[in-house]
Amino acid sequence: MREKLPLSVVIVAKDEEKTIGRAIDSVKNIASEILVIDSGSTDNTVKISEEKGAKVIFNKWQGYPKQVQYGIDKARNEYILVIDADEEVSKELEKSILETFNPYPELPCYKVARKTFYLGKFLEHTWYPEWRIRLFRKDKAHYQGYLHETVVCKGKIGKLKGDLYHYSFKSLKHQFQKAFSYGEITAKEMFRRGKRASLKHLIFNPLWSFIKVYFLQKGFLDGKRGFIASSYVAFSTFIKYAFLYELQLKEKYRKDLWKR
Repeated sequence: MREKLPLSVVIVAKDEEKTIGRAIDSVKNIASEILVIDSGSTDNTVKISEEKGAKVIFNKWQGYPKQVQYGIDKARNEYILVIDADEEVSKELEKSILETFNPYPELPCYKVARKTFYLGKFLEHTWYPEWRIRLFRKDKAHYQGYLHETVVCKGKIGKLKGDLYHYSFKSLKHQFQKAFSYGEITAKEMFRRGKRASLKHLIFNPLWSFIKVYFLQKGFLDGKRGFIASSYVAFSTFIKYAFLYELQLKEKYRKDLWKR
């Protein structure tokens, strides 16, 4: 049996009983430590994780980047692989990770290409390849940000072969509910930082988001799936600035903004 790598996998989770088992199974043959950072699951996430051999650590939700960094700080190994509970390391990516440890990675950080499963199959162009820094030496990278992470790496960044499969949405309803949730949170953070929405932001930013994904990234080659996904990106951009504009008006009209 092959010896496992000096690698700790960090997975942030809450109420992910449908997907956490798949995520753990995809790394259990290569990682000597799997940490699930749970922020208070009420389903079987903790039970499934422990049955699969992962160590579950509770940490009150502080925002995604801080949750990941908490897990990194708790990891015992020098090298870290971060995946989400709704992701899966493909066999090709697993092979690439194994080959990188020969006996240790040459570079401090590596990007992986994330590939999204959408309406029955993987998108081949839309959101692909979505390169993310996920494999790194513990002392050479850290997570920062609020809702979405920024990974800061000290040194050169390589790229690994193989895809990180992403099962992001349960349904179209779930997808668009995410747009409202993330849009509101992002708008509050933008408002806190002093950003304000104009008519230009409401019109042209969503339009540009659609053009970028559907045409420049060739989302049209994914057919109807690509069109729906690109439209979602435009809507997400619009709702973010709409929420930001609402916050501006709340500051002006207060309780009179909606009269209810």
